[in-house]
Amino acid sequence: MLTELRAIPEGLLERESHELHEVLPGPTLIHLRGRRERPLFVCVLQHGNEDSGWQAMRELLRDYQGRTLPRSLSLFISNVAAARYRVRRLQDQIDYNRVWPGGDSAGTDAHRLMRQVWEIMRARRVFASIDLHNNTGRNPYYACVNRLDNRFFNLARMFSNIVVYFLKPAGVQSLAFAQLCPAVTVECGRAGEQYGVRQSRALVEQALSLRAISAAPPAADMRVYHTTAVVKVPDHVTFGFSDERRDLRFSETLDRMNFVEQPSGTVLAQVDDDGGPYLEAWDESGQEVFDRYFAVADGAIRTRRAVMPSMLTLDERIIRQDCLCYLMERAEIDAGGHEAMPSRFDS
Repeated sequence: MLTELRAIPEGLLERESHELHEVLPGPTLIHLRGRRERPLFVCVLQHGNEDSGWQAMRELLRDYQGRTLPRSLSLFISNVAAARYRVRRLQDQIDYNRVWPGGDSAGTDAHRLMRQVWEIMRARRVFASIDLHNNTGRNPYYACVNRLDNRFFNLARMFSNIVVYFLKPAGVQSLAFAQLCPAVTVECGRAGEQYGVRQSRALVEQALSLRAISAAPPAADMRVYHTTAVVKVPDHVTFGFSDERRDLRFSETLDRMNFVEQPSGTVLAQVDDDGGPYLEAWDESGQEVFDRYFAVADGAIRTRRAVMPSMLTLDERIIRQDCLCYLMERAEIDAGGHEAMPSRFDS
């Protein structure tokens, strides 16, 4: 069930993310009044091990105690149960960032809860939405958008000049809120990095101070990448890092490939034979495209064309629960915020 509050509960701001269950019974939406009525929506802890967003909001709200916010704020503290154990999600939970309106699945309590949050914020005429996350692998600090719209790009650019445009996976929070307002997902580096906390707080403070989000062309230094495919390890395939007993053996430096163009012929993993399939790759339309990007030969999975991966991690549990990585290509954005012919990494 959703708990909806109109004030910060006593003791909440003294709690670390794994202690929030001591104050909150579960997913909680807190509405705070500000000088401007239309609220900024901020979402934290959709994944319980990604706590930079909570740390940032905790610091910001501490500093605003006794003062009026420049704009109303609706703070959604999502997966309190998983945060208690510092895991992405509990074993019996569905991923909270795959169950928002517009997704490919439906019917669970989590779907109904996120629909409820979405409906509440629609009625409140939400001004903008920021969903704060962490990565588990080496990645730059970047923001994601789901619409080719200068307002979305300008909100994202307030956090980073690296912006990723994606349409899959469906059911993510920013994709649902893009129907209502400018919305971004922010990747704040790895949990525990103070720079990510500071940058997240700065983004929220700046957004709270805006009268409007500009529709002017974003800064010229913005780099936009379009996610073209997601790569997953099938459930029946075993994998590890430099472990000869596994079907797939990845390098212990695998996540150094993130946001770096990998030329055709790059080895992604070692295998015992040239059978398979060892991996699956799915494009935005739901087509299986492994053979478009990879080839299996001579005991290795190699790139068939130049690719740029993101979100590679060395955390085996995250790979099982989410994916191995996403594949991207550089996109050129015109002055109207639309995608021109993409600059593909074809070999």
